[in-house]
Amino acid sequence: MSDIMRPLSFDHLMSWARTELAHDHAIFGVHVEKMWRPTSDVMIKDSFGDSVANPVGPAAGPSTQLSNNILVCYLSGARFMELKTVQKMDGAELMACVPKPCIQMEDEGYNCEWSTELTVQQAFDEYVRAWFACAFFGVELGLGQVGDVAFNMSVGYDLEGIKLPKIDNYIEGLKDASQTPVWAECYGWLEAHLGEFEHFTAEHLAAIPTQISNSITLSTLHGCPAGEIESIASHLINNKGVNTFVKCNPTLLGYEFARGTLDALGYDYMVFDDHHFKADLQFADAVPMFKRLKAEAAAKGLRFGVKLTNTFPIKVAAGELPSEEMYMSGRSLLPLTISLALKLADAFDGDLAISFSGGVDALTVADILKTGIQPITVATTVLKPGGPQRFQQLADEAVKVMSDAGPIDLAALRELVGRFMADPIFHKRYREKFPSRKTTSALPLTDCFKAPCEHGGCPIEQQIPEYLTLTAQGRYAEAFNVIALDNTAPTINGVLCAQDCRPKCTRLDYDQSIHIRSVKLVASDHAQDEFSQAQVAPALVTDKKVAIIGAGPAGIGAAIFLRRNGVDVEVFEKLDGPYGVVNYIIPKFRISTEQIMRDFRLAEDLGITFHFNCDPNFDVAELQKTYSHVIVATGAWGKCPTPVREGGELLVDAFDFLWQSINEGGFPCGKTVAVIGAGDVAMDCVRTAARTPGVERAFIVYRRNEANMPALQEEVNTVREEGLEMIQLVAPLTYDGKVLHCEVMRLEGRDASGRRAMVGTGEFVDFEAETVVAATGATVIREPYERNGIALDDRGRIVLDADFQSSRPGVFVIGDGRKGPSTIVQAVADAKVAARAIMREVGVKADYDRPHPTVHQPVAPIRANRALIINPLHGKDEGGRCLTCQDICEICTEVCPNRANISVKVPGFGSDPFQIVHIDGLCNECGNCGTFCPHAGLPYKDKITTFWTHEDFEESTNVGFLPNHDGGYLVRLPGGEETTISGASDPKLPAEMAAVLTALEANYAYLLAAPAGK
Repeated sequence: MSDIMRPLSFDHLMSWARTELAHDHAIFGVHVEKMWRPTSDVMIKDSFGDSVANPVGPAAGPSTQLSNNILVCYLSGARFMELKTVQKMDGAELMACVPKPCIQMEDEGYNCEWSTELTVQQAFDEYVRAWFACAFFGVELGLGQVGDVAFNMSVGYDLEGIKLPKIDNYIEGLKDASQTPVWAECYGWLEAHLGEFEHFTAEHLAAIPTQISNSITLSTLHGCPAGEIESIASHLINNKGVNTFVKCNPTLLGYEFARGTLDALGYDYMVFDDHHFKADLQFADAVPMFKRLKAEAAAKGLRFGVKLTNTFPIKVAAGELPSEEMYMSGRSLLPLTISLALKLADAFDGDLAISFSGGVDALTVADILKTGIQPITVATTVLKPGGPQRFQQLADEAVKVMSDAGPIDLAALRELVGRFMADPIFHKRYREKFPSRKTTSALPLTDCFKAPCEHGGCPIEQQIPEYLTLTAQGRYAEAFNVIALDNTAPTINGVLCAQDCRPKCTRLDYDQSIHIRSVKLVASDHAQDEFSQAQVAPALVTDKKVAIIGAGPAGIGAAIFLRRNGVDVEVFEKLDGPYGVVNYIIPKFRISTEQIMRDFRLAEDLGITFHFNCDPNFDVAELQKTYSHVIVATGAWGKCPTPVREGGELLVDAFDFLWQSINEGGFPCGKTVAVIGAGDVAMDCVRTAARTPGVERAFIVYRRNEANMPALQEEVNTVREEGLEMIQLVAPLTYDGKVLHCEVMRLEGRDASGRRAMVGTGEFVDFEAETVVAATGATVIREPYERNGIALDDRGRIVLDADFQSSRPGVFVIGDGRKGPSTIVQAVADAKVAARAIMREVGVKADYDRPHPTVHQPVAPIRANRALIINPLHGKDEGGRCLTCQDICEICTEVCPNRANISVKVPGFGSDPFQIVHIDGLCNECGNCGTFCPHAGLPYKDKITTFWTHEDFEESTNVGFLPNHDGGYLVRLPGGEETTISGASDPKLPAEMAAVLTALEANYAYLLAAPAGK
């Protein structure tokens, strides 16, 4: 596809907006529910001297490049627009220098683009169009009044370039745009259509200010000399007569402060050296310079201040953006930016105007405004799901505390800096160790919406949004019915589930992913007993019978799935009770016996026969004389591999340690216990050791750092909350029964996979420990499989087909024994697979494969709930944070700053009438929609596309339509074939494309119409 953006004429912009509003109650995807309406006409004076309805808006960046971008921000609540930077390099010359994709906002943000990709003249025209569009819709839709929004110029990067005629004309034109052709275009269009408007009148049109901006934020490149910065700012003040703010870099804090702060907050993986810190403006030079410029501005009756901060340069590692260097933003930048604000404010005793941008969101905007810092602009937060519609909440928070610009409250700012530095929300671990919310499914051409927590996250494909919604509504019995259809251990998974769903939860990109497990437990606590008591064992539908070896989560899961579908089973277990590791190894301070037995009753109530205290040396051949199928679900009970090269025989195996601690009255630990490893079992061991009488010190020893710990982050957090030590970057070498000898490690640059390399430093450290527990992963005992003639591969793994059937026909292997230690929920997923295969052989359709009942919500309240940051809630209310992605996704439409992905209503699609259409002419291939699409694909490449020029069509491989002058279309079909069609009824067009084109022609013609002159 082409990365050239085609700006809309004012006629196209307004026709699009008004038609979409009439048909879909939205403008460029902003639905009326998300449009911000001020509660009063009160306006304030911001630091630039502008009167605004609130001091919040988009930072110079992707959200202020096109007129439609800016309009979307205004509709959503932004009232201070920092226009994207213009410079002497522009248009095609600049585009050739910006690698694509250029944005990565998965957690903290990164980008490798800097100024507008339009020409300077195009940028000027876009900003004038946006100025008129905001004025019109503010009045027409009751969102504000003419003049309630401020536009702030951003220019760079050197004095020579800023003095060029095209930049000088740009500045002068925005100071007074009344004599420009684009002003006449916009004014004339509104004047010609006045009779069509409900509220916007000729008086409003005449009141639109011809001065679009009288303020500038100066942006300079890294390494720009102090003298050059001062010369540019002085030129802007004295020769251009504009209020001037200088954008500062976090490098003013010094390398040691920045490195130490980011390391302490868990961002030690970010790679940067000190060269920018040495080459950039130094703090000692900045303060006297700013004092001189402040005085110059005052003498001219103008305002001077600083903009904090520019993005932070770091080196690119594997899997990031296609550039040698990229710029960090978002929540990891906020602690640096707020620290620089304090440092500068202190130097001026609070008398320095500060415009702020650096990782702000709805949870922090009010606190920063209360210090006197304003306006506040954002970029990263509005490039995440919810998009610019997040401004609604930002604006609501801002108006609660906003006031005219004044001195900085140093005491309040100092307190805020301390609070932000300590607040867990700014630590990397707050987001947990979630690599990506994308799943492996291909992105369909249509009907692409999905709940990624359920499809691609949860191994058993629980209907998560459904039971979250039902639980939040207090409909516990219905919620539990949904859960129990796929989950045979609902209480156990409500306590211990690994929550593979959470890394895929859309909420992850707002605040924190929903604590799905806890909601499941709420439903189970309220409804499971009643459900269990009401169960009736169904009649047997076959004379075939299944033997299951092992009564852990996998074995019991398979038994329940089979028996409730009419297949008889018997379960054989070597222990004296059910649920194996869950019952005998996991500490009771994590899960109680009663909770475990509540799930076991689900099996008992179905009449399943269990044989406990059985001989563990199972004989498959003997069982197959009686049973048609055998499922082996014996788990992984083998010893951990030794993590030391000497003294391994002196280590205590983690399972032995926990078994004795739980089942035999305790393990004789001594006073000091070291646990080697950092998985969930290691966390259980150190917590158990700390609770053992006589133990004075229990600690973790791990060769990597916290970011690489395999344990669930919440388990790590719990260990930390209990005050237990986790000694990182030390690799155990030897143990002599008293001293654990370790080498100190360090993490270096990343390898091709993106993981930090670990190397020894040659330094060593010793830890005294009377007991050392090896918690480096249990193993599968191979002997029973070998003895029963079940084939293993050359790595000792059991050879299985897709249904987990072994080399012995009719013998299945599931659970931890299949491939080593895994999770409880994965064991249940294995049970579904094997049970399905067996039922298929005996002619039974599994109930969990039939269409599931679903819970749908009306569209309007779903959309009203989008874009809101909501902190985690307690109990059933946590389910109310669900964004119900099984009803509506549309994330690609929200995160596209250019509004190049559009949701159109297409009749005839049963599952979702809203289909995604990509608009090539608005896309610059930033890649942001690809980051957040829950599928493996990329919306800007994989969705049905409309093209506005033949050049763009030829540059692309996208499936889509290019209107021809004769009324037909040049079309690229899903197989790549290019053809011409007469219209949507042409038989060459596949049905799904025909339906989309029919809808476009009927209600969205503006998506097919090329901008004027194209």
